[in-house]
Amino acid sequence: MTPPELETPALDTARRLAESGDLDGSARILAELAADPGHPDHAQAAVGLAVVLQELGDAEGARAAARTALATGHPEFAAQAACHLAGGFERDGLTEQARAAWQAVIGLARADYLPVAHLALARLAGDPAEAERALRETIATGDPDFGSRAAQWLAERLLEDGEPGEAAEVLLHALRTPGIEDAARLRVLLGLAHLELACAEFAEAVEESPEPETGALAIELLARTLPLRGREEDAERVWAYGLEHDDLDLAAEVRLRHAREL
Repeated sequence: MTPPELETPALDTARRLAESGDLDGSARILAELAADPGHPDHAQAAVGLAVVLQELGDAEGARAAARTALATGHPEFAAQAACHLAGGFERDGLTEQARAAWQAVIGLARADYLPVAHLALARLAGDPAEAERALRETIATGDPDFGSRAAQWLAERLLEDGEPGEAAEVLLHALRTPGIEDAARLRVLLGLAHLELACAEFAEAVEESPEPETGALAIELLARTLPLRGREEDAERVWAYGLEHDDLDLAAEVRLRHAREL
């Protein structure tokens, strides 16, 4: 007989069975452990059972096992269980249930699970304001991967909404995150935000400048920058505004700038 100290732990046996393809055998062991609230591996076994039952196509059984693990409040395995529930609900198109499961992940306050939960809530948000809050919370976790994704998503939305200053602040904050992923993409978006801000400043200068030379320079800069944002028609209107201006000195300056090659 094998001495007790040399016996293989049941969890390890269940894991090996699952890895070898014997999911039913693994499920039987895990179900026994998960059914015993006093067992030290109770929470971990319940999570494992949820995964195995999902592989076996028993979605309801998998959810029941995940709920068992979640109810333990275990700092790691309850969070894993909530993530498992949330992912399953999302796959089945059960948005409200998925949102509740991701909120449960956040409620467990397990730092390494917060970024994925916040980003998921942004994806499932019912309105733009809710999505923005979730994206900002994702960035605030300081996670270099999920934070980068959230910053890109939020910055693109802000640029579409005509808020380049806000977009720039979001991107600068993200770029200060140690080890941030996809920094090049963040910097491209930051450059686009700065282009939008530049266009706004040039437009203000066109309206405010009393001097033909400064006004013409602002018109040229605005007209040559707008195409970089895909706004060729707006650029043509700016040139036309300058070329047809009532101030003949300004119009002459613009004509010279319009004709030159860069």
